[in-house]
Amino acid sequence: MSSDLESLPNIGKSIAADLRSIGINSRRELQRKRPIQVYHQLEATMGQRHDPCVFYTLLAAKHFLKTEERLPWWKFTAEGKAALEAEGRNVKRAR
Repeated sequence: MSSDLESLPNIGKSIAADLRSIGINSRRELQRKRPIQVYHQLEATMGQRHDPCVFYTLLAAKHFLKTEERLPWWKFTAEGKAALEAEGRNVKRAR
């Protein structure tokens, strides 16, 4: 398995750099983490609330790593909103 995060669907240079900033340097490392855990770690490290779309992108990447099915991140909006709402979080876009 490649270690190139940018080769994952929906993961561009910016999100890959963010992942590397929290110690996730490979697809394998990302696969071992829960998307919600990564999302919260990014928020804590960067000191700001991330747009929920980042979480949806992480869900899409996890889906690809499990199934090799490439889906756009917005296909995970409903699942992501439900997960964030279950935590009592407001899912409106961060500004």
